[in-house]
Amino acid sequence: MAPSADNEVVHEFPFFKVYKDRRVELVWPECPKTPPSTDLVTGVQSKDVIISDEPQVSVRIFLPELKTPNQKLPLLLFVHGGGFVMFSSSAIPYHVLCSKVAADASVIVVSVEYGLFPARPIPACYEDSWRALQWVASHADGSGSEPWLSNHADFGKVFLGGDSGGGNISHTLAFRVGSIGLPGVKVVGMILVHPFFGGTEDDQMWLYMCPSNSGLDDPRLNPGLEDLARLGCERVLIFVAEKDDLRVVGKNYYEKLKKSGWKGSVEIVENENQVHCFYLHNLNSEKAAELIHKFVSFLKQD
Repeated sequence: MAPSADNEVVHEFPFFKVYKDRRVELVWPECPKTPPSTDLVTGVQSKDVIISDEPQVSVRIFLPELKTPNQKLPLLLFVHGGGFVMFSSSAIPYHVLCSKVAADASVIVVSVEYGLFPARPIPACYEDSWRALQWVASHADGSGSEPWLSNHADFGKVFLGGDSGGGNISHTLAFRVGSIGLPGVKVVGMILVHPFFGGTEDDQMWLYMCPSNSGLDDPRLNPGLEDLARLGCERVLIFVAEKDDLRVVGKNYYEKLKKSGWKGSVEIVENENQVHCFYLHNLNSEKAAELIHKFVSFLKQD
């Protein structure tokens, strides 16, 4: 018996498939989540804060143990990966990663909970993340709504970072900072871990998730030299993995950034014999420890 028209698949992508009646079915299981907590070993505290009601956007903040009551710490705005369709700031691997980075680098980490496709198609992820960065900046004069940021964030040392799709989003944030500014905040650096950009078979999936796209040359998918020249940070660290299909686009981003006329410094690190975002599977593995050590060293560099 032939399948009904409603069950006919018209698009099949790595993360989801689309039926003829426009239903979208995600093909990856939802990742288990964990509530905010206090790490009894490192002393890192975490909590969730709703920063916008319509649309609802929240962040999970990680505060490392303070050495003094008035200590000021650098801040990392972290954007999780997941192909724009899955994961969360409360997904167990990302919670553990952000907690570890907060402890090891002695930085405040603000992890963004942005809207995911299909409930909220692209560009929701970009706008939500920009909203989160603006919310962080609203604390720069010490009068913001979140005391962890008002009392302890050093807004002269702010970093952007993310992996996979979150790396792509982090780039758009750095571009916006360089284009329109972020009063009261100095974005020092950006870390892109196995970032997604145009140039692979995944391009069509991104275009489908973003109905308001401008094609394969959309600057969010495929940033041009002019956009790269305007990145609003001083340093960039890029990770690529040898066995990752996105390795080529990460290297391409690195080469274009060097040619763009951007005045900052950029470094690329290749994770040999590793697959895309391998560290999420075992944050305690030797190779994951190497990546996190490099990540932390970049944050601690003066």
